[in-house]
Parts: sequence; C-alpha cells; structure tokens
Amino acid sequence: MTVLSGGRVVLPDRILSNGSLIIDDGRIAAIEDRAISTDTGGEVVSLAGFTLVPGFIDVHVHGVEGTDVLDDVNAVATVAARLPRFGVTAFCPTSVACAPDTLQMFLDAVARARMAPRAGSARVLPAHLESNFINPEWNGAQPAECLRTYGGNRSDSGEGGAFSADAVLRVMEGARDSVAVVTVAPELPGGLDLVRLLRGRGHLVSIGHSGASYDEARDAIAAGVTHATHLFNRMSPFTHRAPGVVGAVLESGEVTAEIICDGHHVHPAVVALALRTKTAAKLMAITDGTAAAGLPLGSRAMLGGRPIVVGEQSAQLEDGTLAGSIITMDQAFRMLVLEAGLSIEVAVRMCSTTPADQLGLPSQGRLAAGAFADLVVLDAGLRVARTWVGGRPIPEHSSPALRLHRP
Repeated sequence: MTVLSGGRVVLPDRILSNGSLIIDDGRIAAIEDRAISTDTGGEVVSLAGFTLVPGFIDVHVHGVEGTDVLDDVNAVATVAARLPRFGVTAFCPTSVACAPDTLQMFLDAVARARMAPRAGSARVLPAHLESNFINPEWNGAQPAECLRTYGGNRSDSGEGGAFSADAVLRVMEGARDSVAVVTVAPELPGGLDLVRLLRGRGHLVSIGHSGASYDEARDAIAAGVTHATHLFNRMSPFTHRAPGVVGAVLESGEVTAEIICDGHHVHPAVVALALRTKTAAKLMAITDGTAAAGLPLGSRAMLGGRPIVVGEQSAQLEDGTLAGSIITMDQAFRMLVLEAGLSIEVAVRMCSTTPADQLGLPSQGRLAAGAFADLVVLDAGLRVARTWVGGRPIPEHSSPALRLHRP
C-alpha cells in the first residue's frame, strides 16, 4: 500500500486542498479529505506543496524524443517508455498515411506493446490512424502518394508503392482490436459508405484533413462520425456564410473534438472560445506530437519516413510545411492553465477525463476509488514531479522535493 498524503487533490467534482490518496494493488483504494500520517503500515509520500491529478491521455501522438511510431517494430514500445516523464499514462500511437506493409508492421507493434507492456511505460491504447482516406487538397504533411479513395481502383506506383484502398482496409480488418480512431475525409467519393463501414467495425470515425462543406460534414455526423481530428487545423474553416467542418463540429453534441494545445496551431484565446461552445466534456487536449518533440531547435527527426525539422514553434517538413507539434502533454496542460486561462479542473478534464470517456475507459482519466492508479504529481509551476502508472512510480526525473517515508 502507498499513501500520497497532504496535497491538493483534483477530483472530478472538487479539489481537496489537503487531501490524500491510497494506492493498493495498482488501483485507487480510497481518497480522504485529510493528510494521513506515517503510521499506516505502508509507504507514505508527502504531497505538501504539490498537486495530484489523473494521468494524461494523449489520443493523437506520433512520437517523441527522436522516435516516430512508424520507425520500426520497437518504436511504439520506445515511445511508451518515454512518455511517462511528461505525465502521460496512456496514449494512442498515431500513424500517418502509409503503405499496407508499413501499416501492418505498426499495428503488429501496437498489439505486442499492449499484450506485453514494459515496466515503467505508459499504457498503449489502440491506435489512431490518421489514415489513407483523407483529402489530398487538405493533406498537410501527410504523404499524398499514399492517399486512396474508398471504392476506387487506384493502385498507383510511386513513393507510396502500388496498393489499393482495399489492401489498406484488409490490414485494418485483420487488426481491428488494435485500431481505436480512424481519420477520414467524408466528402471524398464513397466517403459516407466508408464512415458506415468503419463505424460498423467498432472504430471511432473522425473527420479531419477534410474540405467538406457544412452540409457534407453534417451528413457525415449523421452517418456515424463522432470524433474530430485537430479542430481548426487542416479542415474547412468557419465563416459566417460557410460554417464548414469547423462549424459542424462546434455545433454537434455527438462529436468530441481534439484540439492541439501548443498555442501555435490554435491560439489560446480560440481554444478558450471553442471550450465555451463545446464544453470540456466534448473537447480534448492533444499534442499531435512528433518525433521532434523534446529535441533541440534545428534537430532532425522522421514522420512516417519523411524528414522533419524542429522549428521554434512546430515541426516542419524540409519544404516548410507544418508537420505536427513539438510539445508534450505537460506543456499542453500548462498552456491551458497559464495561457488560455482555464481552471485546473477544466484542464484535467481536457487532458485526462474527456479522452478516457471518448475511448470508453471508465477506470482511467479520473481520481476515484476503484480507478487505476495512473497519477501525476505537479509542482507549483505545474511541471511533472512524478508519474505513477498502475500504482507503480516512474522514478526518472522525479522531484527531490517529494518526500518518501517508509514504515
């Protein structure tokens, strides 16, 4: 048994200013509105001056610290091992559009990492496929040569290789349990049929990298879209005469939207405005982090086999195209509180609870009795002092101010 005692504890409905949390057998056994002394018979960690929040869940992350999830068969596990230091206790490894053999390798790696998790690693959730079925006019850093249309016979050769849409779908079907979210552009030929197919297979279908009109986006939501990939970025924008994908997503109570919280992809004021429209129950923070995250300015990394460069505010392809972010989830959390002006409770909802709810994970994303002891301790500057996954502390980069008392 481990007791985290005497800190600020952020619960789903309130904050305990001097609370304690008891961990037993990998789960939260109890939460009390008082400090607990060292005579419990267990290990006690003093949280005086610290804040305890549920572990962050990143639903859209491509990589970190030089590793992209498509690099090789070990990449997913490597990313999982590196994320807890940034407060992430669970994540959806996220791919860009790729050839079927690369997709198979990636999904096999996701399955292996889930079946045999490494100690001290974040939980590997089913993947997010930022898939082959997006609009080439809104592809951003996605490789255009790998894009396909559902129902089409295109099997062009080139950098993406010769393969069909059906070949991609067969890989996805064979690894159904390893896929959580699939991003599609529903305005493409066969798009609504694809939404229905993916929804029928049990995936969360996300609208993104899409130039759909407002009406087309509404039709897609009616067909089964319940997720939106990085709201505002690479989708038809909102205007007063043409609300676009953004307008359809903002108004829909059926769609939970991701939003990149680096302060660059979306201005903090716009994040706060979207929150007032969607509420924290339907808006989740993501990083869209790449292998460039955590690397020095000017460093080079890869995104789906293509070189990217660490810029001052984002990652970029060599031609200057925006290619995802360079932040980690602890930075996203600080941006929400310190720049967007949100309360800590709302930031927790966006970084932990809403992602868990969207993915159907009732034992994660909240501090409550019976939930997994996936926890993050933050210091006064909202920086990660220590992370617990399944009740086990990750000692790397732990703050020396966290005092440990053994019985």
